Amino acid sequence: MVIGGGAAGLSAAVTLGRALRSVLVIDAGEPRNAPAAGVHGFLSRDGIKPQELLEKGREEARNYGVDFLAGVAVAARSTAAEGSELSFDVELADGRTVKTRRILVATGLTDVLPGIDGIRERWGRDVLHCPYCHGWEVRNKAIGILGSVPMALHQTMLFRQWSPNITLFLNDVVEPTDEELEQLAARSISVVEGKVQSLDIQDDALSGVVLASGTVIPVEAVVTGTRLEARSAVLESLGVPVVEHPMGVGRHVEVNPMGGATAVPGVWAAGNVADLMGQVMASAASGVMSGAAINAHLVAEETRVAVQAARLSTLPG
Repeated sequence: MVIGGGAAGLSAAVTLGRALRSVLVIDAGEPRNAPAAGVHGFLSRDGIKPQELLEKGREEARNYGVDFLAGVAVAARSTAAEGSELSFDVELADGRTVKTRRILVATGLTDVLPGIDGIRERWGRDVLHCPYCHGWEVRNKAIGILGSVPMALHQTMLFRQWSPNITLFLNDVVEPTDEELEQLAARSISVVEGKVQSLDIQDDALSGVVLASGTVIPVEAVVTGTRLEARSAVLESLGVPVVEHPMGVGRHVEVNPMGGATAVPGVWAAGNVADLMGQVMASAASGVMSGAAINAHLVAEETRVAVQAARLSTLPG
């Protein structure tokens, strides 16, 4: 069973379907990148609409016999007796229960946005976070970097690559050192003190950042960091630990990098639930690796069972 129908989950489903496995994808239909106009950095699919990419992925998966079930998985539990083959029951929000031999969780993450008026409404349009995802689209525009997370200075220096018109809003959160202020000045990056109150929207377009003082600084795009929270309910119900990311950007699940196995036997995780900063193509690649790892795990189990059966068949009497 694959829980989550994004790039990671669908890639895993295709890999397992091609391995002649019986695969069910449970999909809540709530992809993280739904507000974005297009997916970037995905070779041969640059600029494709997120929904179109998912539709193509589902079509490919169905070609290999993968089944889909619309719903929200809320919990899972092991049903295997001691010494027997692995098995699980997965509970859906509507009360249904589905049985499976292995679980891959590819539920992604939630972006916890700053509590500033206008941020959520413009998210994925002219409020952005990743230069590699959105930098080209706002190149040479007036870009404001909102000081909302410790990574704000890093974001500021990166976005300077795409535009000479960058303003860092300290927002009473970021406190640059003397060395960092020197770097900002050397790159001709403006620094604005004071708390940010809201975004100024004119004719359905971002036009400025409003400070608590009432001053409006004109910008055409805003970059903000978010706290990245893995959608981990199913994993936690199975006893998989969810931990703080070492870079302080949020919480994620630690997995084996060579396939995505978690600390719980029979349970894997792929995509942003494990790799908080992975782009769509990286998530798809992790899904392929997890699919292959799950198939290999099943092959090993089936081989053990076959060997045991063969030994029993040769016993006298």
